Amino acid sequence: MLVLTLFSVLFVAVMFVGLYLKSAPVLEGKSVWTLLTASEWRPMKGEFGFFPFITGTLWATMVAILLALPVSLLTAIYLTEYAKPVVKKFVFPALDILAGLPSVIYGVWGVLVIVPWISQRVAPHFVEFSTGYTVMAAGIVLGVMVIPLLVSLFIEIFSSVPKELREASLSLGATRWQTTRRVVLRQTLPGIMASTVLAISRAMGETIAVLMVCGCVIGVPHGLLDACYPLPALIANNYGEMLSMPLYESALMFAALILFVVVLIFNLLSRMVLYRIEKKNA
Repeated sequence: MLVLTLFSVLFVAVMFVGLYLKSAPVLEGKSVWTLLTASEWRPMKGEFGFFPFITGTLWATMVAILLALPVSLLTAIYLTEYAKPVVKKFVFPALDILAGLPSVIYGVWGVLVIVPWISQRVAPHFVEFSTGYTVMAAGIVLGVMVIPLLVSLFIEIFSSVPKELREASLSLGATRWQTTRRVVLRQTLPGIMASTVLAISRAMGETIAVLMVCGCVIGVPHGLLDACYPLPALIANNYGEMLSMPLYESALMFAALILFVVVLIFNLLSRMVLYRIEKKNA
C-alpha cells in the first residue's frame, strides 16, 4: 500500500517531467518569460506567444466561477437546511444527470442557445456587432457545467456538520438563517474553499464545450464580448494536425505544461489557505 501510495504521488512528478521534456525544443529557442508574455502566434515563423491563450483561459474560468459559485452555494444551503424530502427526491437525480452529461452536449446547447442570445439580445446594447462566440458564452457554458459538481460537494460538506451544533444554536434563540450563516458556513469554510478550487481546476481543463463557443480567435480579450482562445482549446484544435512539425508539437506540449503548472499552483495556494484557516479555528 505504501508503494502504491508513493506511486500515485510520484505520478504527478512523472507527468511534469514528461511534459517538460516534450517542451524542451521550444524552450531552447526562447526563454519561458518571453513565451508567456509574447502575443504573437506565428508557428510557421517559429513565433509562439502564449499570453492570449493564458488570458483567455483565466477570463473564461473567472466568469464561470463567478456565475456558478453563488448559485451552487445557495442551492446547497437550501437543499440541506430548508428543502423538504419531496424536493430532494427530484432535485438530486436531476443534478446527477447534469453531472453525467458529456461536455459536447453542453457545447451544443451553448451554440444553439447561449451564442444566439448573446449575439441578438446582449451584444447590441454594448457593441455594434458580435457573433456571440465570446468570453461570456464560454463562461456561461463552463459555469453550468461546474454547478452540479459544486452543489454535490457543498451538500456533502454541509451534511457533515453535526446536528447538535444546529440544535444548540437554535436553542439559544438564533434563527435558521443565523444558524446557517454563523454555524454551518463558518464550520465548513475550509471545505467550501477546497471545493471552489477543485471547480476552478475542472473549469480550466474543460476542452470541447469551450472550444465550441469561445470563438477561437487569437488575441487578448478585453471584455466579456470579446472572443477568446483558452489553452485546452488550442491543444485540441491543433495537436493532431501538427505532429509533422516538431517545434509546433513542442509548443503545444508547453501549452499543456502551462495548464498543468497553473492548476498545480491553484491547488497549492488553496492548501496553504486551508492550513491557515484550520490553524486559526483550532
